[in-house]
Amino acid sequence: MKYYCLIAGLPEIEIDDNKLSINISDFREDLRSQLSDKDNQLIDLLYTQYDNQNLLRYLNDKDAELDTRGNLTKEELEEGIRLISEDEDPKNKHFPPYFKTFIEEFKETQTAVESTRWENRISELYYQWAMQNKNKFVSKWFEFNLNLNNILTAYTYRKYQMETEVVGDNEVAQSIRGSNQRDLGLTGTIDNLEELQRIADESDLFEREKKIDLLKWSWLDEETFFEYFTIERIFAYVIKLGIIERWANLDHEEGKKIFRELINRLKESVVKEQEL
Repeated sequence: MKYYCLIAGLPEIEIDDNKLSINISDFREDLRSQLSDKDNQLIDLLYTQYDNQNLLRYLNDKDAELDTRGNLTKEELEEGIRLISEDEDPKNKHFPPYFKTFIEEFKETQTAVESTRWENRISELYYQWAMQNKNKFVSKWFEFNLNLNNILTAYTYRKYQMETEVVGDNEVAQSIRGSNQRDLGLTGTIDNLEELQRIADESDLFEREKKIDLLKWSWLDEETFFEYFTIERIFAYVIKLGIIERWANLDHEEGKKIFRELINRLKESVVKEQEL
């Protein structure tokens, strides 16, 4: 399906824009009435990342404030969890099928949330599900992100001589797990590997995050170059809006938060290695 009027009317955006006339939540609502049911489901995939975060928050604290950008309201999330606990399948179309697997695994442990472990697990399930999508561009986008995250994480952890935490089981993930080489065994597999090495070596966390988003932006431009009025163009536009919105809201305190999260992850890895 072609979206001539919709795409022709989209404002031009650049990654260095410091403000937006619309946020991604409002834009999602605008899209609902203009896209086909099939294409709305593709856009929902992007917003499922917020549902992932909300599920983690809720399981850790039922009174936690949830991100309104998710597809599921708090009431819908609670209802889905209740049905799964009663061995029933949620009927809500926005309730990802892998939530059932995740919730059951979490409840089996009978322990408090270990942030890194559970974040990685839900990310793994999310990517596995999204990469199976029949839309080749969408599937390719999620695999690109999976590979990007795994490679950068691997370089960061190896820099501190720690065991790499790899998500997923695709070719790149398997190569990282099985290689002790500087190139992670990926030379010839990943075209921009040297660029990723330089990004991983960036000591300024703000610059590092910016370079990652620039890489994603460039990938989207390249992959949608010949997609003029398609859902792929809209899909990429939503991602770009999210990137701009993130940087527009990012301040010094957020930068310190990113740093603390990175340090906490490394500390958790140290504790795990000491316990083994």
